[in-house]
Order: sequence, then C-alpha cells, then structure tokens
Amino acid sequence: MSGRGPFSGTPTWPDVHPATVITVVLLIAYPSFASAFFTFQIGAYSLILGTIALSLMMLAGYGGMVSLAQLTVAGLAGYLVAILGDNSVNVMGLGWPWWLTVPVAILAAATLSALIGAISVRTEGIYTIMITLAIAVAFFYFVRQNYVLFNGFSGFAGVEPPTLLGIYWRDPVPFYYLSLVVAGFFLMAVFYGARSTFGLALQAIRDNPRRMRALGFNVTLHRVVAYFLSGLIAGTAGILMVWFNGRISPGSVGVDIVIDILVIAVVGGLRHPIGPFLGATAFVLLDNFAIDLIDRERFNTVIGLAFLGVVLFSPDGLLGLWNRIRPRLRFDRNARPMAGRAEPDVGGPDTNVRETATREIWDASTE
Repeated sequence: MSGRGPFSGTPTWPDVHPATVITVVLLIAYPSFASAFFTFQIGAYSLILGTIALSLMMLAGYGGMVSLAQLTVAGLAGYLVAILGDNSVNVMGLGWPWWLTVPVAILAAATLSALIGAISVRTEGIYTIMITLAIAVAFFYFVRQNYVLFNGFSGFAGVEPPTLLGIYWRDPVPFYYLSLVVAGFFLMAVFYGARSTFGLALQAIRDNPRRMRALGFNVTLHRVVAYFLSGLIAGTAGILMVWFNGRISPGSVGVDIVIDILVIAVVGGLRHPIGPFLGATAFVLLDNFAIDLIDRERFNTVIGLAFLGVVLFSPDGLLGLWNRIRPRLRFDRNARPMAGRAEPDVGGPDTNVRETATREIWDASTE
C-alpha cells in the first residue's frame, strides 16, 4: 500500500500568469491609493463575504453539495467570540483571552458544520438545499428567541478585535490586510486541497459516488470531512465578520443574507475558487452604490435581476465571462484560436478531469 496520506499530493502548479502577479500586487498596494471607506467597507468586506462563499464553493464545486448553512456556521463562530470574549451589553462576555476564544469558536463552527454534513450528506440535490436551509432558519429563530445565551433580538455589541503589536486591528488598513491574509490562505488551501488525494477523491465522489463506494471509499465520511473543512473556512470568516461590524445579532444570520451567500457564489462562479471573490466584489459594489440609483428597498430586485442576467448569459458566472474573453487578449500566452471551446476546470464536470481523478485514486489505492 502507498504511504500517501489523505491530504497528500503532488499538485502541478501552472506557470504564474502575469495577470495573477498584477492582481496580487494591486491587492497588496490597494490601501495606498484607496480611501479608508474603500479599504474597509469595500475591500475588507468583499474579502470576508468571498471567504464565506469560498466555503460554499468548496462544497458545491468539488463535492456537489449545495449548503445554505454556511452563514449559520460563520454566525455561530461570531456569537461565540461575543459570548466567550468581551462585549458591551453586560450579557455573557466571559472575558476569555482572544488566543483561546478564536480557536474555540472556529473549532465549534467546524464541528457544527460536520454535524450539518452528517445530517444532509445522505440526500442529494434539492433535498440537501432544503435541509440546510431549514437548519439556517432554525438557527435564526433560536438566537432570536434565546436571551440567556444569545441575548435575543438585540444580540451583542462592542465586539472588537485585540490590539497586538501596538496595532488596533479594526483600523481600515490593518483590518484589510488581516482579511487579505485570511482570504489568501484559504484560497491557496482550497487550491492545494483540490489536487490532493482527498480532493481528487471528493471530486470523483461528486461525479460517481456508486463507483467510488465500489472501490472501497467511505463516501459518507469523505463528505462529512468536506463539511468540517468548509466549516473551518466559514468559521474564521465569521470571526472577521463580527469584528468588521463590531456586533452580531439575529439579523446577521437572517435568511436574506443566507441567500446572498448563495447568490455571491453562483454569480462569481462555482467552477474555480476565485469565483466567490469576484461575486463578493460585485455584490458589495452594488450594495454600496446601487442606492444612489434606486430606492434602498428595491436593492433585492437589482440583485435578483443581476443574478438572472449572469445565469442566463453565463451559467459559470463572472468567471465564465472571463474565460470567454481571455483567449482574445494578447497577454494570454496560452491562448488558442478556438474561442468557442470551454477550458477544462478542476471544479467542473469535464470528462478528462473525471478520468484523471479516478485514475489517480485507483493507482493510490492499489499501490
């Protein structure tokens, strides 16, 4: 048998594209030419929402499991930071140090995600969506009605990040870089995980669970572990979310925001980890500037129309539009004249990818 672990692998990283280098440089230099509003309200908020949507993309794109409970997982982590740490409403606030509160909150969120996965992985399609939506709605009403632990409708205020190295991390520039580091870390982790033994097995399970079960793989366990890992991502983003807002309440985990996370992931694209961040950026820009053009109460109408437009013209989201345009750009050194042919993606249902993933898994299991 091979000594390769479940998360081992020899990922073949492609040559770094000049556009990727330019994007990274711009993200790092962004606070130097952006105002405090754009740095904090646009940049940091987009990164946080993109990270939560990334956890959904990992489940849906690589595992074929659409979960509407990712915001619930993030919300639990945010509530635990307020309950175990400090807040200003004189309810709970146990005063634990941040270095203990943060990992406990993330681990609890990941555990909740695994429990949600254990309940929902035995279903598929619309049934998975309905079960996870029911869990999200139940959590919303529970925190709204529970005043002993969650302070009911009012929630918690005065929840702030720690001051480390003489830096107050809720200031626009430090908080932006904190969000950028967290988002970049999980983005690279998902990239690597998709090419590891576990990631390839998960994608093969997505495409043909019966065949993988016949090969001896524990399909249910792989899916539950995927939920746990997505919970780590969502939980960490949930802590950033409560630090961003300085408070958390039932409105932070409402059904409308649950749907927004799904919209962000779909509009950005579920075939690639960068898609959720594209969708989050578009969503935040609309959220902040659509009010200048229309009534605030009609914002959901704009989001719905944008969602329908993207789905109709590009089922792969904004990332799909980019893949159509990219072959025509001069700086793409790998461009081919076949502009109408879609480029294979690890996250998509491409036949060659399925065969490659299954072949590697078979080789690993028979060595």
